Amino acid sequence: MSQSLSKILLHAVFSTKHRAPSITPEIEPRLHAYMAGILENLESHAIRIGGVVDHVHVLFRLSKNRSVSDVLGKLKANSSSWMKDQGRIHAGFHWQNGYGNFSIGESAIDGVVQYIDNQKERHKTMTFEEELKRLLDLYHMEYDERYLRD
Repeated sequence: MSQSLSKILLHAVFSTKHRAPSITPEIEPRLHAYMAGILENLESHAIRIGGVVDHVHVLFRLSKNRSVSDVLGKLKANSSSWMKDQGRIHAGFHWQNGYGNFSIGESAIDGVVQYIDNQKERHKTMTFEEELKRLLDLYHMEYDERYLRD
């Protein structure tokens, strides 16, 4: 084959440092749009970005030329810098150190988009930590609970 083809769909989840409610309704759409732009610059198309005041969900297509850690590291670093430039209220903004990242198949896109779109309703009755544990269990991922709270 004379070309390299790849379609890797990922659902990433990460929170603000110490679950600080830093993503205000006023900044949220601009933050998500900025994050989508970062992904495009990394050749990794954003399919959906959403969340609530203390975390985001990012569904995207990973570039065949980049690693997951490279894309998510740059996404978090650049969006954190952007947030800090959005006024004094956001000057101390930080993302948590880690992330959850889950591979999905093409047939799951609509379901994950709906899941991301329903974040505000879901988090009326569920904390981020509860949601993350459910996702980790759903994907049969081992984890150390001590590191879910940074």
